[in-house]
Amino acid sequence: MREITTAVQIVMPQHCNGYAKPRLFGGQIMAWIDVVGAVAARRYTGKAVTTVCIDNLNFLKPAYLNDTVVQEAYVTWTGRTSLEVRVDSMVERLDGSREMINRAYVVFVALDENDQPAAVPPYQPETTEEVIEYSAAETRRQVRLNR
Repeated sequence: MREITTAVQIVMPQHCNGYAKPRLFGGQIMAWIDVVGAVAARRYTGKAVTTVCIDNLNFLKPAYLNDTVVQEAYVTWTGRTSLEVRVDSMVERLDGSREMINRAYVVFVALDENDQPAAVPPYQPETTEEVIEYSAAETRRQVRLNR
């Protein structure tokens, strides 16, 4: 069963633009994605990691000042030294309901003590959802390699 890493933020004034109804900067959510994704990757590999790319990042809906943003990150694929982490970002309402606002796929490389790429444990999907996600990750990897 996959391990999910969760992060929670409250959108504060310094995270927002200056519009009449202040909304969360895209760059701020990207920074939060990078951090929670890296934590998931570090927990999975037991090693330091560095971000290689954010392969896919979709802004589905905005988050506004004082919203609670919940992020869930988990490994979807591994290679020899790299791994992909999916990060879902949701706004959590005061009643506990959640609405997806963002999904990102982040690729990391594990590092040894000399900052060189290090082998990562292989990821074996178990559920149907995990198999589908793994297959999609392999397709995204092929697209990256073909660029």
